[in-house]
Amino acid sequence: MTIEEIRRAINTDPANSDWAKQGAGPLFVADPAARIVIIGQAPGQRAQASGIPWDDASGAKLMMWLGVTETQFRDPELFAILPMDFYYPGKGTSGDLPPRKDFAPRWHPLILSQLPRIRLTLLVGKYAQDQYLVGRAKSNLTENVRAFREYLPEVFPVVHPSPLNFRWQARNPWFEADLVPALRASVADAIG
Repeated sequence: MTIEEIRRAINTDPANSDWAKQGAGPLFVADPAARIVIIGQAPGQRAQASGIPWDDASGAKLMMWLGVTETQFRDPELFAILPMDFYYPGKGTSGDLPPRKDFAPRWHPLILSQLPRIRLTLLVGKYAQDQYLVGRAKSNLTENVRAFREYLPEVFPVVHPSPLNFRWQARNPWFEADLVPALRASVADAIG
């Protein structure tokens, strides 16, 4: 299957019919030339409405952490973007609802098989790390992120760049001081 055939299959899957009826297609970016894949949670409400992944304050923060321009970030030959669910999950009591658990295991392998040039996989947040660090994960997200060097050069776990994570970032100053420079170096190497 090509990426466009996979996109059509996702769009016509009965599990996604509510979004299809609303005219919302699966929100992901994939090109066989991509060098880095960003695996995050799920599109936010704004991203789902605009059809542009990471189209919010979290996306701006992520680009800053990566050390790339928006033009670079939006270049599908550099970055593939595969959230754990390709549709906005809705609002919960303390933020957005989690992505559907069965979504990524079903669709990610098909898409990733079409991305032969990936050099770096960025795991943004708990859901991506729970899915992709099976057997290698630490006791919690903070410890996964703190141990980022153990997963290099192929995988780089980071916390979600949401403005709601400001307390976590304040409690973990090593993230900006130590991890962000290493992340920028890994990104530059992967796209260079």
